[in-house]
Parts: sequence; structure tokens; C-alpha cells
Amino acid sequence: MKHSVQTWLLAAGLLAAPLAQAQKKAAPAAATPAAASATAPAFPYPMQQKQLANGMNVVTVPFDSPGLASVFLVVRAGSRDEVEPGHTGFAHFFEHVMFRGTEKYSKEQYDQVLKSVGASANANTSLDRTVYHMTGNATMLEKMLEVEADRFQHLKYAEHDFKAEAGAVKGEYTKNSASLYTQLNEKVADAAFDKHTYEHTTMGFFKDVVDMPNQYQYSLQFFDRFYRPEYTTLLVVGDVKPEQVNQLADKYFSMWKRGSYQPAITQEPEQTAPRYVHIQNANFPPLVSLSYRGPAFNDQSKDLPALDILTTMLFSDNSPLYQKLVVKEQKVRFVGGSPNYTRDPYLTSIRASVVKPADMAYVKDEITKALEDLKTKPVDAKRLADTKSALKYSFLMGLDSPDQIANGLAEFIWLTGNPQSLNNFYALYDQVTPADIQAAAKKYFVPEHLTVGTIGPNATGGVQ
Repeated sequence: MKHSVQTWLLAAGLLAAPLAQAQKKAAPAAATPAAASATAPAFPYPMQQKQLANGMNVVTVPFDSPGLASVFLVVRAGSRDEVEPGHTGFAHFFEHVMFRGTEKYSKEQYDQVLKSVGASANANTSLDRTVYHMTGNATMLEKMLEVEADRFQHLKYAEHDFKAEAGAVKGEYTKNSASLYTQLNEKVADAAFDKHTYEHTTMGFFKDVVDMPNQYQYSLQFFDRFYRPEYTTLLVVGDVKPEQVNQLADKYFSMWKRGSYQPAITQEPEQTAPRYVHIQNANFPPLVSLSYRGPAFNDQSKDLPALDILTTMLFSDNSPLYQKLVVKEQKVRFVGGSPNYTRDPYLTSIRASVVKPADMAYVKDEITKALEDLKTKPVDAKRLADTKSALKYSFLMGLDSPDQIANGLAEFIWLTGNPQSLNNFYALYDQVTPADIQAAAKKYFVPEHLTVGTIGPNATGGVQ
């Protein structure tokens, strides 16, 4: 199934998919768009929302986890929002520096608070967001919210601390770049986009990361722009009550002043010809990467659900393509792919690890042939229904702890700002028909919209 596919791609650094995408999507029953709202929602737990006067959204999900609660702060600012030349990598930088402390709670005091409430805390950044999360003793929820509100409103770091953290970010970049998968991911993004900020990965351009220690004043500006209530959602899941969470949110976050900054994101022009990037390396397993322009996330369109179902069917272990390339011919170690869920149009990514370099062009042609077949041959109705069911129950089985529930819900918060978009989106799955699969294949698997990436021993990938 596709879950192992995505796990491999994410581990390899070849997908920009959000964390929750590793837990596949649900497909709640819905016969028509009008009927969707009357069906049972995909998200199986009660959800309550409240917006503070300053624009901050507060979402509470009570869950039977006695004594345990997860606190997520979802900031809708990622590398997508790094619009100014020379200043990439700052969304990821704040994932680090936000743990530097405030006047009230130094870094060491913050760590002591976490220990005292039995909490663990971390953060992660992607194209469209930065997420801060901690899970700990639910009876100490007030202390958890107090320290989080303090650092989000009163983060303070000296220039020498900034330089130290910038050095750590550079070290992380260098470590990650040792992976050829990471290098290919950067090359593909840079080739696929000319104008949009998706051109650079979450880590940023290396030249900008190298110069980051000289950008202390800009870092203060970045924090002032994006660490504001209108960009942030407080999500609390676990042994809590909405009234309690709302009261504490009012107490600790209501004085946070909203900002006025809106980044000007340049939309990407249409791609008119295939593009190619290659990494020459004779000591690495050959790889073929096919990245087609895909849609932006939209909880009112069947395009993404159709692509999700399509790629799941195309690359499952029992699919004709997998059986041919991996099982019978044994030309491929692995083949898989999926659409990415992003705020603006990004990429639907397919990867194949090839056994012999001489077969790279053949494997690429077999994948594109299978995609072309989807445009003209309707998929089997029973297989379509089975795939929807598998996706649905895989998603539901992953919602078994406060942090996993928060992970799944946070994805839709950063995509749309509204957690209810999860239910809106998944109501579309059962509406997907064989005709919708064909329409999505025709619309998105366009040769002119393809960026091909390869790793192999020769000077070129040899797949043009």
C-alpha cells in the first residue's frame, strides 16, 4: 500500500508532504456534494473552535486519554512565505531559535518547566507552515500554555545567540545535503519553479544559509511579521474541556497584538516543456524521479482525492505496474508516488529505484505509459471502491493518541486555516468515479508539465 511508499519518500527527502500525510486520507461516505454535509464526518471526535478578538483560532478536541494532553501551535508560515531574495531558510531557523528563551523563562527554565509537567516539546517546518508541539500532563495544561504564550509573544535572543543558532542551521543543512536524495529534491524544486517560492526547499538556498549569521536584524523582522495571532492556531487534544482551553487561551493569548503583514507570493507561470536535472554518481543506486505540476489544496475539488486514489492504485503491490517492474522483470527495487498537499500548486511526485542504470529510460517510459493508459482506460470499479476503503480505514486507525490526532488535524489548519476542511475534503473521496480518475490523469500528467530528475553513473540521466 501507499503508506510504505510515502514513508520511503519522506525518509529519502523526496517529498514535501506534511507530517499528517504519512497517515493516509479518509474516504467518508458521500453520494453527492449536496449530501456530503449530511453524512458522518471523517473526523471521528468532537471539535470546538473559538476565535479570539486578535484573530487567533483556538481548537479543542476532547479525547479519552486520561491525564494526557497535546498542545500544538500551528503557524501558517513556511518557506513559501520567504519572498525576499537572499532571505530563505528563516521559517526553519525559527523552529530552532524559538527554544532560546525569554526574559521570564530562559532556555534552561523552559526546559525545567517541561520536566516539571512531564512534557516533551519539539517543532518542525515545511513549505507552508511551522508547527510547535508538546505532549504532557493534562492537569498542568495551564503551565504548558503559559510558557508557550510567553515565548510566542516575548521571544528574546541576543545577536551572539542568533549567530550560534545560525551556525547550527548551517550544520544541519550540510548534514542533510550529504544525502543525494536531498540534493535531487533541491534540484527538482529549483528546476520546476522559476517564480514561486516553492523553488527553494524548506532549508533554503545554501548561499542564504551561509549568510544567515549576518542577518540578525532581518530575523527580528521575520518574527515580527509572522509570529502573530492571525497566523497562529492553538490546537489542544486530549483530557481537556473546551471551556477550560478557551479560558486559558483568553488568559494567556488575548493580549497578543495582531500584525498587518501579508507576503506577496508570485504565482508560477505555466510550464511549456519538460525539464531535466541529473546527479552523476556511480556508487549510488540509480533513481528516476518524475514530478508533474499538481493542484493546490482545495476542499471543494475532487482533483486531489482523484490523484491520491489514482497513485495509490497505480503503485500498490498488486498493481500491474508494480508486478511488472518489481516482481516479474526485477528491474526496479521500488516504485511509488503521490500528490503533495500544499497551499499553492506544487508537484505530484513519482520515484523509482532502478536496479541497473541501463534500464532507467525503460522504467521512465513504462511509468509514463501507465499514466497515459489511465487517460483512456477506466479503472475497475471494484478496485476503486476497495482503494477508497483501504485509505479510509488506514487514516482512522492512525487516530489513536492525542499527538496523532493533532498531527492529522494540524495539516488542514495550515492548508486552509480551518480544521473543518478535513471533513469537507474527505467527503469528496467517495464521490470520485472512474471518469474523475481519467479527468485527473488528463489534466495533470501532461508531458510539458514534467520535471525529470535522475541519479546515475553517467554524465546525463539518459531519459530524454
